[in-house]
Amino acid sequence: MQIQPNGDQAVIIQFSADVSLETNIKINQFCLKLESSNLKGVVEWVPSYNSVTIYYDPSIILYQELVERISLLAQETDNDSPIDQRTIFIPVLYGGEHGPDLQKLANSKGISEEEIIALHEEPTYLIYMLGFLPGFPYLGGLNHRLSAPRLEKPRAIVPAGSVGIAHGQTGIYPIDSPGGWNIIGRTPVEIYNPAQAQKAFLFQPGDWVKFYRITESEYKEIIQDSTFQVKIVR
Repeated sequence: MQIQPNGDQAVIIQFSADVSLETNIKINQFCLKLESSNLKGVVEWVPSYNSVTIYYDPSIILYQELVERISLLAQETDNDSPIDQRTIFIPVLYGGEHGPDLQKLANSKGISEEEIIALHEEPTYLIYMLGFLPGFPYLGGLNHRLSAPRLEKPRAIVPAGSVGIAHGQTGIYPIDSPGGWNIIGRTPVEIYNPAQAQKAFLFQPGDWVKFYRITESEYKEIIQDSTFQVKIVR
C-alpha cells in the first residue's frame, strides 16, 4: 500500500497496481473502517479501481497526522470479515432505438445481435467504482468477446438509462449526457435521483449487477408503474 499527496487537501491510498476482486474487497473494507472512525478533518473519500482518494481539511488535521491515522486504519482493516454485498437485477431493452449500436457491434464481431445480448446478459458484474457522472457504475466482468473501442465521434446526448460498452467495461448512464460508449440497450430503472438526498444512488461500489432482457411492452409498463421495485438480493 502506498500513500501520497494529491494537492494540499487530498491524499491517494494506492492498494494495488492491479484491478481485481481482491483489491476491490480491500478498498470497500477500508472505506467502511474509515466511515466508522469519524476521523476529524476528513471531508469525503472516493474509491476507485485500486485506490481511494481522501479529501481533508488541513486546518483541522495536518497531512502527516492524516497519513499516520489512515495507515493505522488500513492495518486494522479485516479483509476477511463479511461485507454487505448486494446483487441488483437490472431490466434492459436491447437494440432498436434504445440500443443504436447493437447491430454495428454484432457486425464487427461477426455474430448475431441475439448472441451479443446473450453474452451481455450472462455475467454477474462487479461495480468497481462510481464516476464520470453521478452514480455511473463501472462494471467489471464483461465477456472479452464484447470488448469494443469507444465511438470515434461521441454523441451529444446519450439518454439516461442507456447501457453501453467501452473496451472491457460495461456501464449505465444515470442521466442524459454526452458520451462515447457503444449503446446496446436501455433500462427503464432510475439509477440516480438527486431529489432523494439520502438514497440518491441505486448502486454503490462492491455491489453486483445482473442484467436481464425485457420486451418493449415490459419497458413501457415499468416506466408507467410508479410502484415498480428493483430486485435486490443480499
